[in-house]
Amino acid sequence: MSTGLNIRKDGALDFLSLGALIHRLDPGIIPFRKATECKIHVSGGEFNCAANLADCFGLNTGVASAMVDYPIGALIAERVRAMGVKPFYKQFKHNGVNGPNMAAVYSDQGLGVRAPVVFYNRSNEAAAQLKPGDFDWKAIFAGGVRWFHSGGIFAALSPTTAEVIIEAMQAAKEAGAVTSFDLNYRAKLWNISGGEERAVAVLDRIVKNVDVLVGNEEDLQKGLGIPGPEVAAKSKLDPSAFFGMIDTVVKKHPHVKIVATTLREVHSTNRHSWGAVAWINGKTYMSPMAELDVHDRVGGGDGYASGFFYGLLTGESPEDAVKLGWAHGALLTTFPGDTTMATVEQVRAFAKGGSARIQR
Repeated sequence: MSTGLNIRKDGALDFLSLGALIHRLDPGIIPFRKATECKIHVSGGEFNCAANLADCFGLNTGVASAMVDYPIGALIAERVRAMGVKPFYKQFKHNGVNGPNMAAVYSDQGLGVRAPVVFYNRSNEAAAQLKPGDFDWKAIFAGGVRWFHSGGIFAALSPTTAEVIIEAMQAAKEAGAVTSFDLNYRAKLWNISGGEERAVAVLDRIVKNVDVLVGNEEDLQKGLGIPGPEVAAKSKLDPSAFFGMIDTVVKKHPHVKIVATTLREVHSTNRHSWGAVAWINGKTYMSPMAELDVHDRVGGGDGYASGFFYGLLTGESPEDAVKLGWAHGALLTTFPGDTTMATVEQVRAFAKGGSARIQR
């Protein structure tokens, strides 16, 4: 079955993403208002995919982002190196007082009936200052890049970030790379930069350059301005409403070959039902369902996207690509932090229907 993608066989980089690098402060199960200590996770929706593909799946990946010359920047750069991701940074000088900064995300883990709470400090964020011309895309793509990825979080940061994505997507297309975009609609981010109306206008221009789209029903509705499905889904695990919207997506953007998302029913903070689906070049695919005991839910969607992209990049069948993504996303919720700690063997075992029996 053809995916409709024309993936280069080789390139200096298998995968390159563009987005903001952030650090997430995590007080565990303690709410921030009572916290006395935090773990620091390095993250960023777009970076997570590059990190997962390098560390778990062994691909050559890179990230284009902003970097600030102060200790938080150094901490983030060190973690990027540790995950095996090649950096392409636009450097910014910190003035020692108010920035520019590497964004902070604060999120406790919640527990049981108490949901996780996420809020940001993206004040004077360096990544929001990125603008067309800041990266030499010709040079970056010169050695060959097989897949280019960005997302809606970076697009929402400022009027210039979306233009950087469009500039990069066009360079990626010229260089023969497959392009993907995770809509990742975050109302809080768009609300301060023009709201839903601006989001639809901006994302429409980006998606004109995209082969593979990642996003759930809400992302498609709010990010692409597509009306909700005729028939409401019976449950969060019912893909019919999502698949029902694909026709409208493809009418609006006929060049899109693949639309993929996760399905998640949250029973409690630590108990989720988990599935994944994809529409691939006219056909629909669905993963098995799993009941997850969730340690840290942040990054699960990026976990799915990266496993799915890996399957496509390595020539797996569409069914197996969906299963690999689903398995990796599931495993990712068992680790602290936003990026993977899984091995490709664990992912493949779970994708085949592996169990949680002890491995001796």
